[in-house]
Amino acid sequence: MSNINVIIPVFNPSAELQLILKELNSQTLKPKKIILLWTIPSGKNPDIEKKKAETYRRDNVLIEYIEQKDFDHGATRRKGMELSDSEYVLCMTQDATPYDDMLIENMRKAFDDRKVAAVYARQLPSEDAGCIEVITREFNYPDTERTQNKDTLKKYGIKTYFCSDVCAMYKKIYYNEAGGFVKKTIFNEDMLMAAALIDLGYTVKYVPEALVVHSHNYSYVKQFKRNFDMAVSHREYSEVFERVSSESEGIKLVRKTASELIKMGKIYLIPDLFIQSAFKYMGYRFGKVYDKLPKSIVMKFTMNKNYWI
Repeated sequence: MSNINVIIPVFNPSAELQLILKELNSQTLKPKKIILLWTIPSGKNPDIEKKKAETYRRDNVLIEYIEQKDFDHGATRRKGMELSDSEYVLCMTQDATPYDDMLIENMRKAFDDRKVAAVYARQLPSEDAGCIEVITREFNYPDTERTQNKDTLKKYGIKTYFCSDVCAMYKKIYYNEAGGFVKKTIFNEDMLMAAALIDLGYTVKYVPEALVVHSHNYSYVKQFKRNFDMAVSHREYSEVFERVSSESEGIKLVRKTASELIKMGKIYLIPDLFIQSAFKYMGYRFGKVYDKLPKSIVMKFTMNKNYWI
C-alpha cells in the first residue's frame, strides 16, 4: 500500500468511472485511499443520488457529498486535500483513465528530486478523438519530459505554470506551504497552484511516462465557452497570468496543427481548424472583459453557470 491518496470530483458519472476505480486499484502502487467528491445535482433527490454513489464504494473508497451550488474547481479540490492523510495526493477527473498499471509509480518517482512539488501526466487521445484533437494533445502533452521553475519563464512562457488536474500529483507538505488551492475560481486551479509552488522556489515536472487517456470532442460553442471561462480566471488572477503572454501559445498551436494536417494530407480539415480557433479566440477575448458584459450575456457565454449564482 502506498502513501498516496487520490481525489476525484464526480458529477453525473458514466460507466467509465467504475473502470477508473478498477484501474487505480490495479496499480503497482495502489492508492491508500480514493476520495470521490460527489456533487449532487440541483433538483435531484439526494437520497436517490447517494444510493447511486454507494455502488462505487470500495474498501479504500471514501465518498464525500457536495451540493451542486457549493461546487467550485478550487474549493472542492481543496476539500479533498483536507480529507487526505497521505504524503502525496493525486488529483484526477472522472473521465481520465490510467493507460497502464505504472501511472502512480511513474509519477511518484519524479519526487525523488526533492525540489519537485507537483507532477502531471501525459494525456493520450481516446480512440474516438478527432484528428485536430489528437494533434492538440500531442502539442500540449509531448513525449519529452519538461521541468518548470523560475528559470524557465523566458523559455516556456505561460507553460512554466502549466499543470493539469486531469492527472496531477502534489507533495502535500509543499501544497500546504503554498496555501492550498484557491477557494474560488472558475478554472485553472491547477495552474494557480503551480505558479504558487514555483514562486516558492519549487519545481513542477511533466512526466510523459505517466499516461492517462483523456480527450474531448467539443463543438464550436463549447470551445467558445471553455475559453471564455479560461479567460475569466486569467482576468480574476491577473497578478499571475499577466506575467507572461498566453495568446502566443494559441498561435503556435494553430500553426503546428495546420502544418501537421498538411503533412497528413488532410488539408480539407484546415477550415474546421480555423473555425475552431476563431471560436476559441472570441471566447477568450470576451472572457477577458467579462466584467463589462451584462450578466445575461455572461450566463450565455459561460460553461459553469453555478459559478455566477
